[in-house]
Amino acid sequence: MSTLPRIDNAAARRIFLTRHGLGKWDLPSGNAGTLELIRRLGFVQVDSIATVERAHHMILWSRRRSYRPSQLATLLERDRTLFEHWTHDASVIPTEFYRYWKLRFRRDREKLLARWRNWRREGFEERFDTMLERIRENGATFSRDTRDADHQASGEMWDWHPSKTAMEFLWRTGELAICHRRNFQKCFDLTERVIPEEHHAPDLPDAEIIDWACSAALDRLGFATPGEIARFWDLISPAEAREWCTEHLGKPSNQPLIEVEIQNADGTYRRHIARPDLLTEIDTTPDLPGHVRVLSPFDPALRDRTRAERLFGFNYRIEIFVPEAKRQYGYYVFPVMEGDRLIGRMDAKRDLSKGILTVSAFWPEKGVKMGKGRVAKLETELDRLAKFAGCGEVVFAEGLF
Repeated sequence: MSTLPRIDNAAARRIFLTRHGLGKWDLPSGNAGTLELIRRLGFVQVDSIATVERAHHMILWSRRRSYRPSQLATLLERDRTLFEHWTHDASVIPTEFYRYWKLRFRRDREKLLARWRNWRREGFEERFDTMLERIRENGATFSRDTRDADHQASGEMWDWHPSKTAMEFLWRTGELAICHRRNFQKCFDLTERVIPEEHHAPDLPDAEIIDWACSAALDRLGFATPGEIARFWDLISPAEAREWCTEHLGKPSNQPLIEVEIQNADGTYRRHIARPDLLTEIDTTPDLPGHVRVLSPFDPALRDRTRAERLFGFNYRIEIFVPEAKRQYGYYVFPVMEGDRLIGRMDAKRDLSKGILTVSAFWPEKGVKMGKGRVAKLETELDRLAKFAGCGEVVFAEGLF
């Protein structure tokens, strides 16, 4: 019998979701509140698909109903308090974290050179200096404006011409930055003209960045395995996360850690790392609001699919790249949450020309009954979502409920 502290599944879900902004957070109004929300989350993934609304906007709206897309644009393009770069995917990140991304810039340089030499068109390396000089002289540039005359495009999404590949590489390794997007296309400029000067401090030692990455990830997860800590920012390796946990676990340090057992949705327990004060949150973290929320498929609470399945018993995969005939649900299906429980998934699409949000399918989770009260809460949420997405009406498929 284990003697480690145990946290039951309901408490674990409550603590985790609260730390992911789905509980009760007191945030400032306006742009400041949106910035604080992203700071607490750590980052927000950006994605171009707008079946209802783009993922980054839905992530923020689902946590802050006063959020408007113009707030994100202002923080990114005018205030420069956010920057766009890579975590597990393209994301918006507080600019105060920029200095820690220098570790990624250094590591990506060799990793991407080796990978892209095989993956991309030949000749992109020879264009580094040319692209930097062009942007230095002419200002911010879209990759569409640098198309190589001798490149025969295949029409595939990832068939980048050499100049675009060079610009993407220079962005990934920190020499260029995204100054804005138009129609979701990236516009690049020199990093020193985008990232405010106060964030161009001397490089930090790798050990200091690893310490920050592990500590900041654990703060946002509440409890985690070393692998989950490494995956949070995708900034460090699993081995570095394990070493950090070992260094602080059960030893006198400025960041003492303990082991706890977290109950999974199936009733089993799994060992995790936590800070000692997590145990006080079992009784002090309030229940989540009981209303229904429609989440983005890229919601940060579900990003780590394996963790989400353990914690919520919710098996979720995005089927964008699955052939239509082989899809279990649909192209872009939205998770639906009630309180701290995932109750189903929904296929919905907006039609701005008609001003309608169409809900074509809803799949409740096993054991979830869509009674009148629950359906009414879902309808209320969908009315809010339709308004946010620029639609005036919600239309349900016949006989859906």
